[in-house]
Amino acid sequence: MQDIECLGVYTSGGDAPGMNACLRAVVRTAVANDIEVIGIRRGYEGMIEADFVEMERRSVSNILQSGGTILKSARSEAFRTEEGRRVAANNLRENGIDALVAIGGDGTFRGASKLCDEHGIGVVGCPGTIDNDLYGTDQTIGYDTALNTAIDNIDRIRDTADAHNRLFLVEVMGRDAGFIALNCGIGGGAELILIPETITEMDMVKERILSLMTAQRRSTIVVVAEGDELGGAHGIEQALRDDESFSDIELRSAILGHTQRGGAPTASDRVLASRLGVGAVESLLDGHADVMVGLANGELKLTPLRNVYGRRKSIDYDLLKLTQILS
Repeated sequence: MQDIECLGVYTSGGDAPGMNACLRAVVRTAVANDIEVIGIRRGYEGMIEADFVEMERRSVSNILQSGGTILKSARSEAFRTEEGRRVAANNLRENGIDALVAIGGDGTFRGASKLCDEHGIGVVGCPGTIDNDLYGTDQTIGYDTALNTAIDNIDRIRDTADAHNRLFLVEVMGRDAGFIALNCGIGGGAELILIPETITEMDMVKERILSLMTAQRRSTIVVVAEGDELGGAHGIEQALRDDESFSDIELRSAILGHTQRGGAPTASDRVLASRLGVGAVESLLDGHADVMVGLANGELKLTPLRNVYGRRKSIDYDLLKLTQILS
């Protein structure tokens, strides 16, 4: 078993519901193994500024159900430099921190891997991002909550859209990945789903929408990932408004935005975050470093950080076919 006297833990990048549940699991697992815990506020920025706080069991009481992250999060340009990482590593050593648990996405893991390579500080990552786009895990912390938030909003939009026979373009998060759009589109009964992983032609979009609106003579929901090449919901809306064929169609856009990042985590995210947090500490104690702990087929799995940010996680293209059948 690896000898760890003091463990540092931090959240970095975009926040995700369930990060607090993961923090709670990390702290309590470490304490149960007689390891001191130091929380690093504001991610890598706080690491460079030595913004540290001692944590114990009571520090993480009553946070399991809370969204956001009690340690805050920030993006750090300074940490991208060798000097910034040197300062961060020195601060960690001066405070007696032997190892780290990093909770975040691919950017977080790139930084963690550099810290491990350049300064020999052992790091294990926990995947925390609503995008669910990390290789090495079936699901990331925050994804299930964001997905359910999006579906709940689509259900509400459907009610008002149906009352007026309107076309709604609903934009969800996913700059580079369409996991949220694809699954909330299916779960919300969207007639068309547009995601970054597929090539989208505006003529095809127009033809499909006109066909649906003509055949149904009722509301139509189009779910668009923010990273879609046509410019998201606003870009598509403008293109449709400029086309006389859509002059008689009532058209609205709804940008769900950061509502998907907030709110209490679902039961699924709480359990996942707890399992990963415990697994991260136990992996460090077993001598593992420069890896992410994920969940694959219901079992914990370790994946080298380089593979996590170096490979692209693929969507299930069979799900795309469902929209054509079900719409």
